[in-house]
Amino acid sequence: MADLSKVHRRHIQIMEQTLGILTHLLTPVDQTTATTLRDAHDGPHGWTVLEVLCHLRDFDEIFRSRAALIRDEETPRLPGYDHEAMAVAGAYNQQELRAVLAEFTASRRATVALFEGLSDAQWARAGIHPERGPFSMTDAVMQVGMHDVTHLEQISRILFNNQP
Repeated sequence: MADLSKVHRRHIQIMEQTLGILTHLLTPVDQTTATTLRDAHDGPHGWTVLEVLCHLRDFDEIFRSRAALIRDEETPRLPGYDHEAMAVAGAYNQQELRAVLAEFTASRRATVALFEGLSDAQWARAGIHPERGPFSMTDAVMQVGMHDVTHLEQISRILFNNQP
């Protein structure tokens, strides 16, 4: 059996690397580009770079709150969320790119700190995910990294597939 502490550490590193990758990708991007180029993969209603970044920010807070529930409660039922409704309610494409990136950075630092601060006993805890059923703390840390990879690829695709 693999040493889970190595798996945990690697996924925390992925969380940290996401910040560097996003900063690198988004530094040359202006507000207009961030709000007009769309993910052609999803048709004319695909998300913009800013909408994806807002989604990353909001779901980072969700992932952290779910992990905190698992840490603090005995087999909690984790809340579900509708990411499309959140995008509409939050007017994602009306927000300011640099502010959202700063908010995501602060949120991600808090998420990393939460996972880094877990004891062995806390790592062994689990909750009930609304879509997946039993959901361990290891599942939680891995979900963040996999979610990051999916949306980093999406942002790259939006920016680089829309070049003239």
